[in-house]
Amino acid sequence: MSAILEARGLQKSFGAVTAASDISVSIEKDSVVGLIGTNGAGKTTFINMITGYLKPDAGSIRFEGRDITALAPREITRLRICRSFQIPQLYQSLTAHGNMMVALGVLLANAGLGGFLSRGRPTVPGHDAGAEEVAERTLERFGLTAYGDRNAQGLPGGVRKLLDIALTIVAKPKILLLDEPTSGVSADEKFGIMEMVLKVARDEGATVLFVEHDMEIVNRFAGRVLAFYDGRIIADAPPAVALNDPEVRRYVVGGALLSKTPRAQPDA
Repeated sequence: MSAILEARGLQKSFGAVTAASDISVSIEKDSVVGLIGTNGAGKTTFINMITGYLKPDAGSIRFEGRDITALAPREITRLRICRSFQIPQLYQSLTAHGNMMVALGVLLANAGLGGFLSRGRPTVPGHDAGAEEVAERTLERFGLTAYGDRNAQGLPGGVRKLLDIALTIVAKPKILLLDEPTSGVSADEKFGIMEMVLKVARDEGATVLFVEHDMEIVNRFAGRVLAFYDGRIIADAPPAVALNDPEVRRYVVGGALLSKTPRAQPDA
């Protein structure tokens, strides 16, 4: 497979703290990559540099062969590199459907189409329908139709996570970055939520990078693992290899072996 994203020699420091030390990695198109490491290891710094929220002190980031290192977050989002957050970024006083409509309105405005209230009800970029229909379809894809008329602040944790990711999916991402997609979600829900998110991502043709502390999720769903420690990548391998690497066991997973955790099987 060809690389869709390439980071070369990324360096980032905050005073005396080194958050990224010579990070070089290529991400293949259509892959699912798990990012692991303790708090402060450099995972979020890496994501923030990819999405433009932080600028590296040195090094470069290329997307589909184009240097995007200096681009602002909004410009990077327009290239369809999109992210969700550990804490869902929702309008608390709006319904789930209302949140979807705001996200779609932003897409229309960014495309110069004036928003979803414009005369003629323009087609949403990347879709074959107007905002109202796209909102309903997306809620249905994520199993959220029953929550459409409920305010975001009163939704269960797992539903809030799915809604936050759904707001990202409407932009038709080429790269989908997920920050702890199952944190705050019950053990009974976590596998189902991850399966649903990755199915939708596959259907959209998105390459997925996800930050996760739950090693069961990483072992089951990641095709490749990048393990961060002290601003460095200390392992880059399939889960069975990376999670049993001596440095990873010492600094990240605390010596736990996860080889018995079943791997998710791709859809036929």
